[in-house]
Amino acid sequence: MTSSTPLETRPLGRTGADVSVVGLGTWQLGGDWGDVSSADAAAVLDAVLDAGVTLLDTADVYGDGKSEERIRQSLAARGERPFVATKAGRRADPFTAEQYTPENLRAWIDRSRRNLGVDTLDLVQLHCPPRGVYSDERVYDALDALVAEQAIAAYGVSVETVEEGLTALQHPNVQSIQVICNIFRRKPLEELLPAAARAEVGILARVPLASGLLSGKYSTDTTFAADDHRNYNRNGEAFDVGETFSGVPFDVGVAAAREVAEIAGPDVSTAAFALRWVIDQPGVTAVIPGARNMQQALGNVAAASIPSLTDSQLADLERVYDERIRASVHDRW
Repeated sequence: MTSSTPLETRPLGRTGADVSVVGLGTWQLGGDWGDVSSADAAAVLDAVLDAGVTLLDTADVYGDGKSEERIRQSLAARGERPFVATKAGRRADPFTAEQYTPENLRAWIDRSRRNLGVDTLDLVQLHCPPRGVYSDERVYDALDALVAEQAIAAYGVSVETVEEGLTALQHPNVQSIQVICNIFRRKPLEELLPAAARAEVGILARVPLASGLLSGKYSTDTTFAADDHRNYNRNGEAFDVGETFSGVPFDVGVAAAREVAEIAGPDVSTAAFALRWVIDQPGVTAVIPGARNMQQALGNVAAASIPSLTDSQLADLERVYDERIRASVHDRW
């Protein structure tokens, strides 16, 4: 059954595509979030597509291609095609800028085309590569060649820092920037989002719930599975610590999220409230929360239909950020 009320859509940069303001991030459907079965992954995908979501975000390293393959299988069964953004570059071994050669880029992208079952990928994003890659003209030349060959329709970047995003914006064919942006990660609002808007570059806001902290459901006693990055990457042991709880120390984030829940009030879920905050930031094209099950997925989509936050709520959230969060994250990313 499909949604009777279409979700709001926005143009994704200069790609010519309009995408729903709430998309689906599919890291959870590949790995690093505990076990998500094939049945649960299919249920999540069906639920969001039925609800009107037209943007899926994945990567070639999510489950070593499992996320891309699950998307292919679900879409084949449905006979429809939303906009699918994937990411490339984290397969580099060793993970150095020198690995971002035309040959490797082509191989990574061809693998994603096979995984997703398409001739032309809608969007390929450099997946938080080594910093030097963002200013390497040879990388952009290689991507331009892949666009010319119709292996990809467009390309963008996924970044860890605002500085990396601003560097990427200097390259005229970059169509999108994916960046962590949420109530606990506000720095992109200052320079990056306005600069992207001026350049007509789309912004995909990832980790919008701070790895679940902003669901308001965690306590300091909450535990996570051994194969969940919220267990094994709390101090950046496996990858950038900013990807786990947005870089906020867990106990600090739990206390701050409790205040966010109070500000949201009893009539709206804390998660939907936090997602609505992101959707309403000037320059944001879409927010891409992940989900481990259908209930989470539909709760996230609901954020598109709740009212915008009040001035009083916005002021209270800014106070929480300044008092509890800013010192941990603002100058790091």
